[in-house]
This record gives sequence, structure tokens and C-alpha cells, in this order.
Amino acid sequence: MIDWDDVRYFRAVARGGSVRAAAERLGVNHSTVLRRIAQLEEHLGAHLFEKLPSGYRLTSAGEEVLEFADQMEASSHRLETRVFGRDQSASGLLRVTLPPFFATHLLMPDFADFARLHPDIEMEIQSSGEPANLTNREADIAIRIVSDRKTLPLNLHGLKGPELFGGIYISRDRLAAWRAGAPDPIRWIVIDNLGLPDWAREGEVRVTEVPFRTPDAEAQLVAARQGIGMTKLPCFVGDADPQLMRVPGIDLHMYGTLWLLTQGETRKTKRVRLFTEFVSRRLAAYAPLLAGLSISRD
Repeated sequence: MIDWDDVRYFRAVARGGSVRAAAERLGVNHSTVLRRIAQLEEHLGAHLFEKLPSGYRLTSAGEEVLEFADQMEASSHRLETRVFGRDQSASGLLRVTLPPFFATHLLMPDFADFARLHPDIEMEIQSSGEPANLTNREADIAIRIVSDRKTLPLNLHGLKGPELFGGIYISRDRLAAWRAGAPDPIRWIVIDNLGLPDWAREGEVRVTEVPFRTPDAEAQLVAARQGIGMTKLPCFVGDADPQLMRVPGIDLHMYGTLWLLTQGETRKTKRVRLFTEFVSRRLAAYAPLLAGLSISRD
């Protein structure tokens, strides 16, 4: 089947008269436009343009494709207008994907407040280690930790939130026992296959090279509470736990910046706009907590 996104690139060249003009209009580079056109020509088995000194001119096959492309755009606009109008009520299904700790340790009370404010919006919270794909419409909104905005797909629309920091935490009892000379080794607790990072060796407490791996974030937290060792946690999780404390001598490390992400026309629906505006305000209020500034660093 035709990739209709290729048709969009074809139409931009046909209307702009050059690859350069199409690239500027679409916000992509020159090679991307050429690749998309080549894909469409290969799929259709026909040349759509003649390259002339003055620019790109449509072939007879290209003129036929442009006619259909214009019809497609007009139909798309009519469909969008109809569906968009239907979606301007504060009702319907709203699917939100976010990391587990944010659902269980920070935002669930806010989600509850939003649900009470908008009882006709059906909410589905997807909190797992694997983020849903917004492009494939597996979710309407994603709350993600992003280290570099440039790594996000161009089709995603973002609302920037606060920065997120993490620290190294250990059970208060386990630290006291270590200081008293307890012989039990302190392990590095992780939920991945990475080894002990170099910067984690900077602190007062030393850990064994034998790690302790857990299946998920909640198990990681419980393992730390049980005194198995020390682990990296978001500050809003570790600082709020009375059984844990920051390991002395290790600075906080930045995970990235929180972004509220939406895709395409989804972002224009009323339920999505209401939610992103609501949660954005709540996240802004949590900025000190997310930065690890809510307690002393002693």
C-alpha cells in the first residue's frame, strides 16, 4: 500500500516547484524529501517529476497523482473538521502513559482530582517500563523523561515540564549497621543489566561488585528498604520514604526534563487539552520536589 506520508512530500514539491522549498515548508532536510519521492516513484512504477534548471516539473503521471493528492487533502480536511467538532466535549476515553513511579508515587492523587472534575472522561492509565507509541495511537498523552528534546520524533508536540533529579538511597538502618561495622556486603540494586556506574563509587559507602537485580521499580524500592544495598531513585521517591536516606558524599544526578507529549490532531481534542493544562500546572508546583530541593542534603 502507498505510504500516504510520501504523498504529502510529493505534493509539497509539486506546489513549491523545488526540493529546497518543500524541505523548508516541511521542516526536514533535502535528502529526506528526495528519499520520500523516490519511495513513491518506486511504489507506483513511474517517474513523477522532470528535473529542469528552473526546478521540478510534473510528468503526466505526476499530474494525475497530484490531482488525487489534492482530493485526498480536501477529504482529510473534511473528515478532520467533522471528527474534531465531535471531540470538543469533555467526554470520551483518555489514555495516559507514564513511568510507573510517577503513577504510584506522585501523580495518582492529581489524576483522581482530574477524574472528579471531569466525570464523563474515561481515564486509562498505562504505567509500565515500556512507553506506549503515540504515533500508533497506543495512548493519547505521554509523560516522559527526555534527556534531549531533539531525540523526539518531529510529529510529537511537547509541553515542557520541570527537570527531574535522582539520588543514591540506602536504608537508614542498613547505613547505621554499616557504620557500626556490620560485615554484610552492600549491593548495588538495579533493574537493568548495567554495572555499577563510576560516579556511584564517589560516596562514603562502598558496595560489592556483585549486583542485586529486581524485575521492576517497585521491587527495586522494596529491596532498598530491606537493606540489601543502595540504589538510584528519583528524589521525589527516595526523599519521601522515611525508611530511606541519601548516601552521603554522592551528588544528585539529572535524569532529564519532563515533557507532556501528544501527537497529531489528538492534541486538539478538549479532553486532551484539559488534561495537559491541568497536569502541567501540577507538575510546575512539584518542581522543587522533582529537583530534590524539598529536604536538606545532609
